[in-house]
Amino acid sequence: MSQIAETSPGKPARRPLTRAEELRQDLERLIVEGELKPGDRLDETEIAARFSVSRTPVREAIKGLVATGLVEVRGRQGTMVTQLSIPMLIEMFDLMAALEGLCARLAARRASREEKAAMLEIQERLEAAFEEGDPVAFYWINEEFHDLLYAAAHTHFLASQTIALRLRLSPYRRQVTYQPGKMRATLSEHREIIDAIDAGDSDRAMVAASEHVRLLGDHLSDFIATIPPHLLG
Repeated sequence: MSQIAETSPGKPARRPLTRAEELRQDLERLIVEGELKPGDRLDETEIAARFSVSRTPVREAIKGLVATGLVEVRGRQGTMVTQLSIPMLIEMFDLMAALEGLCARLAARRASREEKAAMLEIQERLEAAFEEGDPVAFYWINEEFHDLLYAAAHTHFLASQTIALRLRLSPYRRQVTYQPGKMRATLSEHREIIDAIDAGDSDRAMVAASEHVRLLGDHLSDFIATIPPHLLG
């Protein structure tokens, strides 16, 4: 997952990633995709052997993951993928809803014509994935939609904080996506967000985006019921 240096006129070339940074991205991907699950222990020797590196970049990569909150150090238990309690999960989803709503509110005021067109294109691919019964493709296309929503807000700090929180919730968000009826509901909820942004209705966009993410009532109890006990702290 090396980063290619940018050579566009007017832009400074980005330095290549260090081996530790590449490894952190690899481990982050394994956590996001569910191969490494909450509660799984990260053994430095095993990771070093798997990726054919020394233990030094492994230690640096793990430090980076601890800083993001994806990984935690539990004394004698060692280092493991972070497990969240039910109260913490609910609190974090509530905050996620607030941040998403603010992004949508700003996007309704600031999104360019090209960004609005791109939202529709992503939505069409999302609908195709749903029709094809492909939940994995649906999940990743849905990520694209939300990435674009944050970008269309044209506020770097808010977008970065929203992405960071989404990353921390990623091992659990799949449980939401794969709930019965959730993918169909996602399509209509996205349409409401897109329509509000296209109309420049910032209040409606904020409410639509917040409600899209927030877990309330039966959706909350269903979500909690689907989380395997070993994923909880």
